Amino acid sequence: MNRFDRMNRAPLLVLLLVGAAWASATRPAAEPARPPNIIFILADDLGYGDLGSYGQRRIQTPNLDRMAEEGMRFTNHYAGSTVCAPSRCVLMTGLHTGHCRVRGNLNVPLEPADVTVAEVLKDAGYTTGLIGKWGLGEAESTGIPNRQGFDYFFGYLSQVRAHNYYPAYLWKNEERYPLDNVVEIIQEGYANGLGSYAVEKVQYSHDLFTEEALAFVDRNRGQPFFLYLAYTIPHANNESRHAGVHGMEVPDFGPYAEEDWPEPEKGAAAMISRMDADVGRLFEHLKQLGLDEQTLVLFSSDNGPHREGDHDPDYFDSNGPLRGIKRDLYEGGIRVPLIARWPGTIAPGAVTEHVSAFWDFLPTAADIAGVALPDSLDGLSYRPALRGQPQQPHDYLYWEFYEQGGKQAVRQGPYKAVYFRDQDRTELYDLSTDLGEARSLSDERPGLADSLHALMRQARTPSEHWSFPD
Repeated sequence: MNRFDRMNRAPLLVLLLVGAAWASATRPAAEPARPPNIIFILADDLGYGDLGSYGQRRIQTPNLDRMAEEGMRFTNHYAGSTVCAPSRCVLMTGLHTGHCRVRGNLNVPLEPADVTVAEVLKDAGYTTGLIGKWGLGEAESTGIPNRQGFDYFFGYLSQVRAHNYYPAYLWKNEERYPLDNVVEIIQEGYANGLGSYAVEKVQYSHDLFTEEALAFVDRNRGQPFFLYLAYTIPHANNESRHAGVHGMEVPDFGPYAEEDWPEPEKGAAAMISRMDADVGRLFEHLKQLGLDEQTLVLFSSDNGPHREGDHDPDYFDSNGPLRGIKRDLYEGGIRVPLIARWPGTIAPGAVTEHVSAFWDFLPTAADIAGVALPDSLDGLSYRPALRGQPQQPHDYLYWEFYEQGGKQAVRQGPYKAVYFRDQDRTELYDLSTDLGEARSLSDERPGLADSLHALMRQARTPSEHWSFPD
């Protein structure tokens, strides 16, 4: 090409560049990446050892096991408490039981000053839904879900009424939603609610929750959504003893009908497998809607396994290698499964030993949604751990429990201290060598026991509703 050719093409090149610049300036800007949907599935009284991916051998949980294979399994994850209501309060507010509003199983509602994960995500543009068990505010109180950031609610307000899998009604937002079950109410002995049992069983609440969850995903597939799916499985209905039956209520025993097991154990296993099947339905639905890679799904339990409704937690080794069950601050009462699945973001088959807890969920959800955190939270985002990146550790974890004479516990690094207030006794364990908390080191290392006990005093603030027995 000679210089005359170059000169003749120069105007054309200028025109092309100007045209490209004009087109770029007038072209609509690319849409910002949509933040992922977030689904948190919470089981009720499911033990650390109740899933195949955590060592269970007799109860079938193929869908949750596949969730672990396709995502990440946490081995050092802790519930907010060893019983229902405070654990759920911790999950919702990002504050441990030394700071949160609801620290025990009494009828204390959340208040307007409390900031929930639903409020944080709603402010970030998410549609928010709760389906299942709430337990943090009765009807017309400040604590009901629709006054705590949830756009949609379907389920139980009362944790005591939630014992009954065949209730006379559930709540849809702020209205009662009548069901076809015929129910007898038990008034005596329930200071924080009314127990009940069904004499005619027609509609099983868990099945309704699953259908509602699928419908919620359908309705909101075009926008970011947060779904808190709080199943009541495998909690017992102790009130069913008034009807002369065991408390592990389930429509049928499923694959365990012919097993030579006690009926309560058939019921417990059937409940867990029923939940597992419905988790599988949810994953299949996300795939059909093209939302699989846009959705982070987390699965956990509110505390350790129970010994209620004639169920024996030792029958299936529900706490696995851990000591203790529900209402203990030993590991079996508070260490729970956490499985996270987010195709394309979380590496399949990943396992993390990162020490995390329920109060980390709110900061994690805010981090993923790209919004600022409320002030003075106890939690840390575990988003880096989900991505296989270096993760900031907690300085310590803390729990307090007001039943059975009062208990406190703290974990710092591998060391765990449990303080029994009515006995003024501290037990100390090294979880790195004694996961089953079989041998207390408090006599051998009194200085460490004392320092962890002192940390317990620093970790809490006074509450008008919660005080330890003298």
